[in-house]
Amino acid sequence: MTLHTTSRYLAELKQRVLVFDGAMGTSLDEFPLTADDFGGEEYNGARDYLTLTRPDVIEAIHDSFMAAGVDVLETNTFQSTRMRLEEWGLGDKAVELNRAAAQIARRVADRYEALDGRARFVAGSLGPGTKSPSLAQIRFTDLRDHYQVAAEALLEGGVVARWSLAQVDQ
Repeated sequence: MTLHTTSRYLAELKQRVLVFDGAMGTSLDEFPLTADDFGGEEYNGARDYLTLTRPDVIEAIHDSFMAAGVDVLETNTFQSTRMRLEEWGLGDKAVELNRAAAQIARRVADRYEALDGRARFVAGSLGPGTKSPSLAQIRFTDLRDHYQVAAEALLEGGVVARWSLAQVDQ
């Protein structure tokens, strides 16, 4: 089966190697963040929540990656599925957080692309979470649903994966 897309990302990838950013967590460690930065002691350690409480920090990190020459920014959403965020009582923030994280990264990528015309992209980052169907901690369909909510919000916010499934050869 061949999938045809209208993806600018895939077209650019055919032309050159694209360099992704890395180490959002390590970069966050460079900032003197306190529990107040996370929105209070109960959210301390919820790094993805900084997207909403300290978007300036997230934007500064993305900016530093772009200044270093990367082509693709990863969103600050590694722990941003509803089930993972529920561990901090933030499950209801999943859509808002994923969308905002993609928008912040998209804004920085667009700014750098405007400077030199080189295509820049945003990739959504979704980690493995803390529950596993194989350990009977969660049903697979429930896990899938949590990831789907996060992925759709990332797409709404501007990540690169925009597929056209209209043309599929089998």
